[in-house]
Amino acid sequence: MSTPPAPARPARISLAVRDSSTMLRRNLLHARRYPSLTLNLLLTPIMLLLLFVYIFGDTMSAGIGGGDRSDYIAYIVPGLLLMTIGSTTIGTAVSVSNDMTEGIIARFRTMAIHRPSVLVGHVVGSVLQSVMSVVLVGAVAVAIGFRSTDATVLEWLAAFGLLVLFALALTWIAVGMGLVSPNAEAASNNAMPLILLPLLSSAFVPVDTMPGWFRPIAEYQPFTPAIETLRGLLLGTGIGHNGWLAVAWCVGLAVLGYLWSTSKFNSDPK
Repeated sequence: MSTPPAPARPARISLAVRDSSTMLRRNLLHARRYPSLTLNLLLTPIMLLLLFVYIFGDTMSAGIGGGDRSDYIAYIVPGLLLMTIGSTTIGTAVSVSNDMTEGIIARFRTMAIHRPSVLVGHVVGSVLQSVMSVVLVGAVAVAIGFRSTDATVLEWLAAFGLLVLFALALTWIAVGMGLVSPNAEAASNNAMPLILLPLLSSAFVPVDTMPGWFRPIAEYQPFTPAIETLRGLLLGTGIGHNGWLAVAWCVGLAVLGYLWSTSKFNSDPK
């Protein structure tokens, strides 16, 4: 007896798009119904922005050779925008872990759906939330004096593309962390480096002002080249080799996170 033919490629693509859209709506509804986690994570970069601008702004501006507080606002905003993405993706790790521990993933495994759509829904939803969070933090920054008058339209588009690419990379890493965590609390703890690494980067002070033993920690990590690239794009200054390093980090983390997440998700549950 001959086996039934496999679905045509257009049909498979249509199924994947339909199921991924359904999972995306599901995750966005969860975020809307339970906004406290997103708001709590979003408060961290906003509070740091206000703290460093209004408490340390004049002193820090003098330390980086600026004229007044506005120079330091321009300096720290790019780093805080990327920190916002790291904060938002912690919520993704927690959400994925909840799905794993509450049994919904096990149920999805038994249903006739496009299996990768479960992860795609989480990833796309997280990227959208990251972009909205960045817009909100950026609006607060503009309200307290941040300006980007020297950036061209092309630089603005490049900055937006970098933010989306960075959010995609960190989201896939966060999804992997959520899949391997036994509970939501462990997922939150495992994803904590995504918000701590910006504190060890050039987000708040230039790398060349750091102690010599500490500089490699700040230089050889994904946030510093991404921050320097975003800072150059938003302020209309040079980015040097940081642009290629930032893209390489983003692509590398996205591929690593994707392979890790899909491998863990597709493995048979123990």
